[in-house]
Amino acid sequence: MTPGQFLGFVGVVVAVVIAIIKFRRWSFERTPFPPEWISVLSRNIPIYSRLPLALKNQLNRHVKYFLRDKRFYGCDGLVLNDEIRVTIAGQACLLLLNRPTNHYYKLHHILVYPSSFVAARTEQNESGVVSQKHTGLLGESWSQGKVILSWDDVMKGAKNFSDGHNVVLHEFAHQLDQESGSTNGAPLLGAQSSYQSWTRVLSDEFEQLQKQARSGYSSLIDQYGATNPAEFFAVVTETFFERPIQLRRRHPELFEEMKSFYAVDPSEWVE
Repeated sequence: MTPGQFLGFVGVVVAVVIAIIKFRRWSFERTPFPPEWISVLSRNIPIYSRLPLALKNQLNRHVKYFLRDKRFYGCDGLVLNDEIRVTIAGQACLLLLNRPTNHYYKLHHILVYPSSFVAARTEQNESGVVSQKHTGLLGESWSQGKVILSWDDVMKGAKNFSDGHNVVLHEFAHQLDQESGSTNGAPLLGAQSSYQSWTRVLSDEFEQLQKQARSGYSSLIDQYGATNPAEFFAVVTETFFERPIQLRRRHPELFEEMKSFYAVDPSEWVE
């Protein structure tokens, strides 16, 4: 085979591969969203029925890609089924509506426990003494492409979509945060100018929440968000989607920053 023939052969192979990929994508896009999945979303995520039709269709599409690309694992005897997968995917994909997205491209594995799980933590005090602490968790987000969730708490968050607590929204907000390369409460915002107002508003609000936590004052935003900027972003995400009217009224600048980032206004779904 001459060099010219070889290059021609390679070109044909590449063209065939591209054609196959395009056909598979086209075929996947044309696959209808299963009615059983719609039933799961309607039954387990009450906010789903309140979404405008365009957003509902968009969410369905995101859920399809999410379930195609992510691997789920049942832990501690939990037997996985479509109800578990679709309920988790439906909530996670709420954070992707109206936004350019690669569907959490850094995330590959989702581990689901029946209920809260225990994680071991190694800690070192000021004297250098190292100890191991066991902590009960509802969810955890890892930068190494993994999210861990408690199914009981996934359902609690989904069913009560107005208490400001949702473990799926919280952990997947961390995943968005991690896409910037570090978990620091500043996800990818697009335009460089967006970071100025984001930093000012979220820093001020974070400091205010820390003061409230230290003083024992109640707050709309869960005071776990005072732990660090990354937790603040995740907690505010929960508040934004679950208690948007209250957040808009009591923290208008913070609401506008979240609205700009997430490109939706959840207050329209509940008013």
